[in-house]
Amino acid sequence: MTASVESWELDVRPQRVKYVAYAAAAVIVVVHVTVGALLKIGRTGVIFQTSDQIAMAVLGVILAGLVLLFTRPRLRVGSAGISVRNILSDKLIPWADVAGVSFPLGARWARIDLPDDEYVPAMAIQSIDKAHAVDAMDTLRALVVRYRPDLSSAPASS
Repeated sequence: MTASVESWELDVRPQRVKYVAYAAAAVIVVVHVTVGALLKIGRTGVIFQTSDQIAMAVLGVILAGLVLLFTRPRLRVGSAGISVRNILSDKLIPWADVAGVSFPLGARWARIDLPDDEYVPAMAIQSIDKAHAVDAMDTLRALVVRYRPDLSSAPASS
């Protein structure tokens, strides 16, 4: 990381998706452990070993870990730029590369607009979070105006 922890002025994480992910991960682990424990009960024609039971539980833990990746998104804003951490990626976008921020109508999450019509999705600000997402976007837009005042001074069209 190029910026210290103290330099972040905005730190946003999704709110509602984490509860769904935690509940889903718990259910997945419980189901897999239960199925693993019940594998040797009764005669089905298949011979299950203790290793099969352990593998079933381990598979549940792995799947739960994958589900918990949905709690990973984070957006941080500071003098160094905008740091976007999504499910699998982490990227620091310097202010010189930021062309704006938007939340398109019908989109599930916000995005950081880059030059040449490119963008980086910001999964930390999700539409399902409603008021939390609105507050985060308002703060993010204010910080973009502060660090990139040239973007807000575009000439008005007649």
